[in-house]
Amino acid sequence: MTGTAAPRMRGGPLPSALPHDSMTHVELTWIEKKIEYWIRFGREAHEQILDRRRRVVSFRPNTVFAFVRWAANDFGTIISRIDIVRAVEPGEPYQTLPFVRPGGEILLRIDGWPKVEDVLRHVDAIEAIDIEADAVSPEHWRHVHNRMAAGHQPRPYTLDQHRAFLLRRRTRS
Repeated sequence: MTGTAAPRMRGGPLPSALPHDSMTHVELTWIEKKIEYWIRFGREAHEQILDRRRRVVSFRPNTVFAFVRWAANDFGTIISRIDIVRAVEPGEPYQTLPFVRPGGEILLRIDGWPKVEDVLRHVDAIEAIDIEADAVSPEHWRHVHNRMAAGHQPRPYTLDQHRAFLLRRRTRS
């Protein structure tokens, strides 16, 4: 890589004209069969189209979203990854992540396409019981991360767990 493409591949600086500084910005790229970065779930608050292959989506603080990255070269896949991230409040500590500015609280981080597919199937199962994946308890995403990192199947998310999470959250408010 040479020229201006090199910093872009490593998650270099985003365009300077991004609105809403309190938001978390994610740069998405789609070059068919080469670089495919997309959001699997999460409520986008703003979108800026940079060109026909790139856009920046923004999330309000405390929004949970799934960021999927896949890239390949002439010899095959070079990266497959899913991160489930909570957008942070201004001034709150955060973890850095390529293509995510400033960063966020990483609830789940999985590498390798077979494991990424397992997480995507888990998300599909949650949505099949009529729960929005971005409304799931952050502790559940940590559970999924830890179980998969240990080579175990995560327990399914249930309606009872979700109701309990919503009640806990309501009592804290």
